[in-house]
Amino acid sequence: MKRRAILIPLVVLAIYVLAAVFAPVLAPFDPDKVTLAQRLLPPGAHHWLGTDALGRDVLSRVIYGTQVSLLVAIGAVVAGAVVGVALGVLAAWRGGWLGAVIMRLVDIVLSVPFFLLAILVVAVLGPSLLNVVVCLALVRWPRYARVAHSATLQARGRGFVRAATATGAPAWWIVLRHVLPEVLPVSIVVATLELGLMVIYEASLSFLGLGVQPPTASWGSILSDGQQYIASAWWLATFPGIALFLLVLAVNLLGDAARDRLDPAKRAELPRPRLLRRMTRQAA
Repeated sequence: MKRRAILIPLVVLAIYVLAAVFAPVLAPFDPDKVTLAQRLLPPGAHHWLGTDALGRDVLSRVIYGTQVSLLVAIGAVVAGAVVGVALGVLAAWRGGWLGAVIMRLVDIVLSVPFFLLAILVVAVLGPSLLNVVVCLALVRWPRYARVAHSATLQARGRGFVRAATATGAPAWWIVLRHVLPEVLPVSIVVATLELGLMVIYEASLSFLGLGVQPPTASWGSILSDGQQYIASAWWLATFPGIALFLLVLAVNLLGDAARDRLDPAKRAELPRPRLLRRMTRQAA
């Protein structure tokens, strides 16, 4: 049952990835082609998910919107994780005034509301796909830094790290060989949970006009365009909303599974393999 619970969201996520990679092949129409004669057509045999106010095919725009959501989410997670883990490990390993400055910066960024900081960053850099990735990475790196800082402090107290330090091994070798293997599992858990948030944040910024700019298809911009047609053209907001919901749900379920597998406290609660259970009974 647990394997099936992991397999279903994994299959859903794989479908989204394939849709993003093969969007030019899967999309039945050009997502940016305007055909006013076919505006606001309901779902039918020709346009499976209907058309929008400019006559653009909704299915094609939803498929191409998958590219934007996954690119922004993965890019922001990778950039935020690299910066956050590096600064968190540095703050915990070096300590002193440098560590204090880094962790106070983490507290400052975490205390600022997300949308206020995002609006500030986008206002300075300008709205674009790359700037949305930079904006989200700048906003979310403190979560990785705090987790990496805590895991590094715990690793410094381990016997093998003290032994490596006593033998005179260089600090960079100790960090790469002994500290990072302790930091990466918890960072991966945070990254998997953050991936769903990045999808929501990108859609929110695009919904407000601060994300990917038209005519590029984005789920947030599609929802923004369809909000004024909720009563007369329900499909404009319904289908991109469902696509957003299913992707975030699948990513969150995979994040929970990764946490159960990689977190030592959770891993201890998992069922032991049959051979291990048999050896335990025989030893008893």
